[in-house]
Amino acid sequence: MRHAETVTFGGSGLDRAAELRRRPEEIAQSPREVVLLWQGKPLIEAPGLDRLARLPADHPVLAQTAPEAVLLGREDDGRLIEARELVGWMPEDVDPAQMNSFVDTSEQRHPLLADDQVFAELRRVMTRLSPRDAELAATAKAVLHWHVSHRFCARCGAQSEMTQAGWQRACPSCGAQHFPRTDPVVIMLITHGNSVLMGRSPHWPEGMFSLLAGFVEPGETIEAAVRREVWEEAGVKVGAVDYLASQPWAFPASLMFGCRGVALSREITIDPVEIEHASWVSREEMMQAFSGAHPVLSPARKGAIAQFLLRNWLADTL
Repeated sequence: MRHAETVTFGGSGLDRAAELRRRPEEIAQSPREVVLLWQGKPLIEAPGLDRLARLPADHPVLAQTAPEAVLLGREDDGRLIEARELVGWMPEDVDPAQMNSFVDTSEQRHPLLADDQVFAELRRVMTRLSPRDAELAATAKAVLHWHVSHRFCARCGAQSEMTQAGWQRACPSCGAQHFPRTDPVVIMLITHGNSVLMGRSPHWPEGMFSLLAGFVEPGETIEAAVRREVWEEAGVKVGAVDYLASQPWAFPASLMFGCRGVALSREITIDPVEIEHASWVSREEMMQAFSGAHPVLSPARKGAIAQFLLRNWLADTL
């Protein structure tokens, strides 16, 4: 395994059992377990919040899920893993503000589930999970969200149907076929000498900075997207660009392309529509931030590819 694949949500080597997607009878007859989500939050084993719960296929709570299941893959012992979404249930003590906050620390317990099983926000627990559990949770979250947001055919507007064990939607009206969407995003470690370019969005917690990032546009290479986004957001021209690592990011459905680039100048002119602030941060300051000793700067979220790239830049292991 390449070092780059040790990023969160990468490196599990999951067998996705794609050959079974056209064989629903074989799936139904195979031993399988279910990964359960509610409101996009996976079911996690408490109190450590470090394991993805896996339910037997005949668990009574599954009677309250949407009828379709997504086949996530197959474990080494042959067990299939499916994903299902719990619907029609809302606990009385839910706080909408907390659930929609930058970091949702709330936990929900369903009466048909064990006391040590809770629904928890994936961003909160992603670094505690094993690579396999993290990949399963991210895949389940992304594909189930796609089904919720793409119920109708983009060609004719008729309601489409889930097919291929959740990996396709087919329109019975016009025959169009639709596949899960992944949005390509570049995120870049831009350096000039001993410093790295950092920026922040206005809705982030106070002091939090991260690497610049943006969506790849149609007809654009990864390298061109890096140069364009840095110029648009910070007014900095970039020369050489190299690809480093990728990360599936199911919030809601992106594939992050981690790159490094060399800035041709240090002058910054931000676009206030894109970001709130940008600055050059020295290696010494970044080490302070990672140790928690910097008076202002907080590093990117743990588990995000931005922190992965910064950590390896500091360790000279890019």
